[in-house]
Amino acid sequence: MSLPYDAALAERLGADERGMRRYVLALLKTGEAQVPEGEERTTLFAGHFANIKRLADAGKLSVAGPFDKNDAGLRGLFLLNVETIEEARSLIETDPTVQAGVFVVELFPWYGSAALLTVNETHTTLIPGAG
Repeated sequence: MSLPYDAALAERLGADERGMRRYVLALLKTGEAQVPEGEERTTLFAGHFANIKRLADAGKLSVAGPFDKNDAGLRGLFLLNVETIEEARSLIETDPTVQAGVFVVELFPWYGSAALLTVNETHTTLIPGAG
């Protein structure tokens, strides 16, 4: 059973004729800075999570999340709702963990479903007490 086409939603999300749009994928990898457990690390990661929330609230971050431990040094990803690598870089550089060298970031143009822009709207409904 297919759902009816929603032209208004497609326009609001900037979907093309395939229901897709351009993003920038940011892969966060382990950086050279080693910050041990303690107040500095706690502050850096509090800033990291605050930055994620700020970008999501601004509609610039569609998806974010960590990777399980792996041999590639991948720590997490951001799917940014921006058109260019340059704009993505300017947003990523606001993250305290990137500024401190805890994470380094690789950026890639990516083409995916425009529906990913609705993740943040749905996500908060899954967190008890978030509303």
